[in-house]
Amino acid sequence: MSPAEPVAASSASGGLAAVEAARIAVDTLLDADVRHVVVSPGSRSAPMVYALAEADAAGRVELLVRTDERSAGFTALGLALSTGAPAAVLTTSGTAVGNLMPAVMEANHAAVPLVVFSADRPEELRGTGANQTTVQLDLFGEHVRFAVDVPAGSDPRRAVETALSAATGAFVDTPPGPVQLNLAFRDPLVPAAADSLPAAAGRSVYRVARNPLALDFPAAPAALPERRTVVLAGHDAGPVAEAFARAHGLPLLAEPSSNARFGPNAVGPYRLLLEHFGPDAAQPIERVVLFGRPTLSRPVTELLARADVPSALYQPVPVAWYEPGRRTELPLETLADLADFAGRGPAAWLDAWLLAGAAAQHAVDLVLAGTSGATGPSAGAEVWKHSRGQLVLGSSNGIRDVDLAGAPPAEPQATMFANRGLAGIDGTTSTATGIALGGRQETTVLMGDVTFLHDAGGLLLGAGEAEPLLRIVVLNDAGGAIFGLLEHGAVAASGRYGNAVERLFATPQQVDLAALAAAYGIAHRRVGTTAELTDALSAPVEGRSIIEVRTDRHRLGELHRAIRAAVATAVEGLPQA
Repeated sequence: MSPAEPVAASSASGGLAAVEAARIAVDTLLDADVRHVVVSPGSRSAPMVYALAEADAAGRVELLVRTDERSAGFTALGLALSTGAPAAVLTTSGTAVGNLMPAVMEANHAAVPLVVFSADRPEELRGTGANQTTVQLDLFGEHVRFAVDVPAGSDPRRAVETALSAATGAFVDTPPGPVQLNLAFRDPLVPAAADSLPAAAGRSVYRVARNPLALDFPAAPAALPERRTVVLAGHDAGPVAEAFARAHGLPLLAEPSSNARFGPNAVGPYRLLLEHFGPDAAQPIERVVLFGRPTLSRPVTELLARADVPSALYQPVPVAWYEPGRRTELPLETLADLADFAGRGPAAWLDAWLLAGAAAQHAVDLVLAGTSGATGPSAGAEVWKHSRGQLVLGSSNGIRDVDLAGAPPAEPQATMFANRGLAGIDGTTSTATGIALGGRQETTVLMGDVTFLHDAGGLLLGAGEAEPLLRIVVLNDAGGAIFGLLEHGAVAASGRYGNAVERLFATPQQVDLAALAAAYGIAHRRVGTTAELTDALSAPVEGRSIIEVRTDRHRLGELHRAIRAAVATAVEGLPQA
């Protein structure tokens, strides 16, 4: 991490006027091809606001306004995710800056180039009890790649240039990530009397295509040794994982947010099959190659922890999600080295996995088809099947439901996104909004009811603000269902702690989501069966809409046990059972 640095002022109380310094900061930002800035209102940040308004009128930047700084931070995060380019967020001083912490933390661990502009009081007012004044520099600590304090009156150009270099990964051995520019402004905070907005110019449309992508590699050399290797594709692995597995004749075990869960080698319910290829199987797993970050299942974590199964991690560039030396996989920078490690799969090895995968997928489908009413896994499977353009998966059960029941297609159908840096539920709607606006295409987001309510403020768009093509699918089981599938479910069933698990973990709620949607002027539809959900997902995405899927979380544990039993029976007679 680069230490926080002060930038010397040109004089103690003189130097550049606030608006002039802000114009330099904005020009430097836009000269580096930053095209999206999310602004939250405030007085101390006014010089930057006026400079951005001038750039907006000139068609140089796309401004979004959010009254809630936490929503603003996650919206900017989503913009950076969908465009692949840095996005900036601007706040005034005080608690406004602190509200960005969750988005900055996620951007840190997910290596997202998020540029934070925090306005501040000048040095002479700090520590005096001046309103909305606190220590803002280093507020984000180790979560930013670079933090700098730009005193009032100083030229911010060098600071902005350095911050953008840090945000985009230009520093050696440092991955991309968030940065903070703490800009102090001294009165006056408004433009000079003779200043005004420039004549409105034609607005350019900024979009970096992030369409579903498939790669094609030549077949692995016959000289490579045959090995029973599996390819694990974790979050953000990319299509390179699918191409590698296909070229080497290896089974592909891909999480939904990997953007690799497709193709002829992909196995859907893989996490239920790992034990069938365990150390006592006729064809046990010998090696593992890992692309991206695995985050979803304990069976995968247990596989990677096995001392008897060597594993390697494809890491061509620095990553932000782990500290060097803290994982057991062998990091390899080139595909050639990875090929030497993985070898090529025997025909019987891939066939065994595909046969087991097909049997397991059929078993899952039969269990879900036999349930009355919609369930998390059935909803996840339908959303996965019908989504096009961009798909965002919230944390908690939604992404795991897709991982369990979503059948891999032959070709990628949508570009996948998820906040898996820290896997928090906060800011999901705001992130999805930024992704939809940045990608300029239809976007579906799947989340649970607690996740949805956590970011209900993310539904607020001010009058005149751009509306995304965003379909929000909410699995409403009146609380947090994931805890019932963890150890806490057994504690609840035992009755030893009375209603504590239900109250303190499940956090039951009875919010009227239709009324909430109406308050924000968003179309709402409630469904209770898989068929109704399929019909709702078949409608075109127009503006924003909410599909509320009512499910019963109290039967979820029973459903998962039935799925596991059905899969075990389906693969029992197969070679690897």
